[in-house]
Amino acid sequence: MMNMQLKPIRNEEDYEAALRTVSPMFDNEPAQGTPEGDYFEVMCLLIEEYEKKQYPIAPPDPIEAIKFRMEQQGLSIKDLEPAIGKSNRVYEVLAGTRNLTLPMIRRLHTQLGIPLQSLIGV
Repeated sequence: MMNMQLKPIRNEEDYEAALRTVSPMFDNEPAQGTPEGDYFEVMCLLIEEYEKKQYPIAPPDPIEAIKFRMEQQGLSIKDLEPAIGKSNRVYEVLAGTRNLTLPMIRRLHTQLGIPLQSLIGV
């Protein structure tokens, strides 16, 4: 049985050590409710928390979020008109020459289900 000592991940050295410890467990995941399973679960949470703080993922750019949804759902410029306006306005928004307005953001969120955080770039 391995050394199952838990400790906070405070720096890159601790992080690398934690990854080395749990890596072999991914191939043969320990059963939940066992000491090894509990250790694995807690270590994964510690690693995940450290990664969130050290390597945050920026939210997508609003235009990229719209383009992604268009690609995902096979939408055309025409499909965006109810949310943004006439096709020339849709092209301007997608090209980045016209900013999204609050009403456009609300309609894109409601009609296409694009998360508000993605549309306002928070």
